Amino acid sequence: MSLFGTLSLATRSLATQRNGTEVAGHNLANVNTKGYSRQRVAIETSLAVAREMGPQGTGADAVGIYQLRDALVDRQIVNETGVRGAYESRQRALQFGQAALGQQIDRQASGAEGAAAASGVGSQHGIAEDISSLFNAMQSVSTTPTSVSERQVLAIKAQNLATKFNQVTERLGNLRTALNESLAGDVEQANIALEDIAKLNAQIIEAELGTGGKANDLRDARQQRIEDLATLVRIETTANTNGSVGIAIDGVPMVTGPIVNDTLEAYDAGGGQFLVRTLTGGTALNIASGSMQGTIDARDSDLVGLQADLDALAGTLISEVNAAHAAGFGLSGTTGANFFTGTDASDIAMNAALMDDPSLIQASGVAGAVGDNSVMVQMAQLADKKHAGLSGQTLLESYSQTVVALGQALNGTNAQLANQQIVESMLLRQRDSVSGVSLDEEMTDLIKFQRGFEASAKLITTIDEMLETVMNLKR
Repeated sequence: MSLFGTLSLATRSLATQRNGTEVAGHNLANVNTKGYSRQRVAIETSLAVAREMGPQGTGADAVGIYQLRDALVDRQIVNETGVRGAYESRQRALQFGQAALGQQIDRQASGAEGAAAASGVGSQHGIAEDISSLFNAMQSVSTTPTSVSERQVLAIKAQNLATKFNQVTERLGNLRTALNESLAGDVEQANIALEDIAKLNAQIIEAELGTGGKANDLRDARQQRIEDLATLVRIETTANTNGSVGIAIDGVPMVTGPIVNDTLEAYDAGGGQFLVRTLTGGTALNIASGSMQGTIDARDSDLVGLQADLDALAGTLISEVNAAHAAGFGLSGTTGANFFTGTDASDIAMNAALMDDPSLIQASGVAGAVGDNSVMVQMAQLADKKHAGLSGQTLLESYSQTVVALGQALNGTNAQLANQQIVESMLLRQRDSVSGVSLDEEMTDLIKFQRGFEASAKLITTIDEMLETVMNLKR
């Protein structure tokens, strides 16, 4: 190799070490960038040249920049992200449901302990306490059946309980509306993510076209948007030879290369039950996971079941109390009036006529016997009656089971979410061990490339001096 050949070798080495320094610096600059994968410069030995003594090396070249990624771990993170998103949204919905109920499980009591302390529900003033207050007031009227003031207290307690049923039903209705709005918001965010992925696909295709290299930073940004989308809805990804990624939801292609084939739409499937379908194709989608699915599950399973239990409880209370009361007689001999109006938790109310004139409350079992309390005793005994419509439970036991079931669903979701977060954290740590930027490692590489650059510069200086010596020989 001639001196000029060696000078060319040193020049390429200088450029190679500079590239290594730039890549290490880029990694250091992105040490706190979310979704960034560390990069490495690919250095290969230059082609050897034939010499009398055999092939002789000509130095090294930087042939590309690659990122350190594990495709399998990335795919697992996408899948687990969707599961976590479903648990998080269901957790939020159940917490709101518990708040709407206005009553929590007493952590110091078992849900199986029966009617004592409202059968295991907490100490807040909720439906359980109002049920107890109602039957206590009935007991008081049965003790002094001629007392108008005691009847007035009973009417107030009955109206308080009815109002509490109405309020909880209204809150649950508002919560379902809020969940539908949340679903629509997730759909909007998913559509934005689909658009972003398609745009990044287009940029990656353009950046990599004919270069043989990888648009690493764009690929990082795309992976981050894919994971954002997976938090909302379960997706299937397909890697294409041109560097783009295809996105499908429930088997329906949503993104193909730089093209968005379709977007999502939240639609009313009937009765205010909002679900998700494709906007253009109108295909109903099975979301499977992600926050959308968690919202749908909580709304259509947990909250629907909660409302059904409350309606059954209120309906049983109305029918049983009215059946006993209608056969009785008021202080003035009136009979046949219902104690409650309505059919379920949404419209239960104290009979307005009885509220206005408590003397009309029919406590006596005999016409004209104002001191008789037999009907009111029968009504008070309903507190301990096992009702067939409530699976053989008392009113308080049934309500306790409703509260406990909601609390168990929330506790179960909390536990599942905690386990899921552990799994996801393990995967993220595994990815960080491969793709995360290590300050110590990058600083070591930076020093290594710096020394290589200095050595290459020294080689150029040496060759320059040798060339000057050769030139001086001809003078």
